[in-house]
Amino acid sequence: MAGNAREPGVSVASRVLAVLGAFDASHDRLTLSEIARRSGQPLATAHRLVAELERWGGLTRADDGVYGIGRRLWDVGTLARVERDLRDVASPFLQDVHRTTRETVHLAVRDGLHALYVDRLVDRTTAQVLSRAGARLPLHATAVGKVLLAHAPGDVVRAALTDPVRVTPHTITEPGRLHRELAEVRRRGSARTAEEMTPGAWSVAVPIAPPGGGVVASLGIVVASPRRDLVRLVPVLQVAANGIGRELPPGWAPT
Repeated sequence: MAGNAREPGVSVASRVLAVLGAFDASHDRLTLSEIARRSGQPLATAHRLVAELERWGGLTRADDGVYGIGRRLWDVGTLARVERDLRDVASPFLQDVHRTTRETVHLAVRDGLHALYVDRLVDRTTAQVLSRAGARLPLHATAVGKVLLAHAPGDVVRAALTDPVRVTPHTITEPGRLHRELAEVRRRGSARTAEEMTPGAWSVAVPIAPPGGGVVASLGIVVASPRRDLVRLVPVLQVAANGIGRELPPGWAPT
């Protein structure tokens, strides 16, 4: 792409990445001025880079002038190993769980201190949730995240529980209580939440592990009613999670 960085040490590639980094799950549609502000770049520079990204297909421009992520970036993103391996293997098992429960089903891996949602199947009659494929949500506030956190290295657990954000009034943020809950997740083999990420949503999740390996992902269900017995959903999830684990190559891990 054309253009020279005016600031010493700031490459054109860094500026392009800053433009793309302006978008996230909460800001998936931005005006040009918002892109410039969120990427920390002059409006003229942002305008030039956005125009080139649009021509390439990395960004799209709606009739109202608002920009969003383009299909070209989605195509590139699906080549990532976590997409190519895990999503392809897990897809039929997610469909089985969805057909059996008629609830929203999630597949996630750990990305730092967040649960990265690799895939999901949604039933229109179930709980309204914040997750979507590609979204990152706090580990401590979601069932799939708690499973991943319960099996994460000690430094990750310490970092996640240092100052956990309270997403809803029901989010558990007390480090001592979270430590006890993670120990229970490991003992029980499943995690549960009650309106911790989204009001009106309850969830349950189980770990996924390849042959001879540790936990690499988690599989969960979100329901819209506390009256549904989450415990009864665990065996359904475990059958699917075990099937996914068996299909993964030995030693597989997300990168």
